[in-house]
Amino acid sequence: MEALDALLNRVSVPRLTEPAPNAAQREGLFQAALRAPDHGQLRPWRFLTIEGQGRERLGELFAQALQAKGDASPAALDKARAMPLRAPLLIVVVATLQDHFKVPKSEQRLAAGCAAHGILIAAHAQGIGAVWRTGDMAFDAHVHQGLGLADNEELIGYLYVGTPLAEPRTPPVLKTEDFVAPWGE
Repeated sequence: MEALDALLNRVSVPRLTEPAPNAAQREGLFQAALRAPDHGQLRPWRFLTIEGQGRERLGELFAQALQAKGDASPAALDKARAMPLRAPLLIVVVATLQDHFKVPKSEQRLAAGCAAHGILIAAHAQGIGAVWRTGDMAFDAHVHQGLGLADNEELIGYLYVGTPLAEPRTPPVLKTEDFVAPWGE
């Protein structure tokens, strides 16, 4: 697939099933992530892969986080436990923020987000379905601790990855002029 085609036609694919990407496909996903813009070559990111029974363990971690808040109904706990089961592979994107005299943490966060985007584009280019999710469990301190995040790390998102259950939708064509304007003329 041509790079421009992948960029122009990538869409989120939320309905996923087995199989997960194979080793060669995963290597392509992560190599694409490592090409993200990176001022100072800090490489302010890391990735956790969760699959198999690890998804059930993550669901339990989500349920524990809800219980720690004290207001979780049985239905909410069941929903939390099921969330990681929506795809055969989850990639947790973590921003590893460093004190740097020239590269602010906000820029490092954006670089980690670009790495996540690289994974999504590479997935689309290989015919793999993927969707970027956040929600409460991306920002929960109990979840961060359970995943082993350090004090200088932030969870950027969960990338759900697998085989699309249906043909991905066609993205809408947006009018460039709605988002681009000349300045200084």
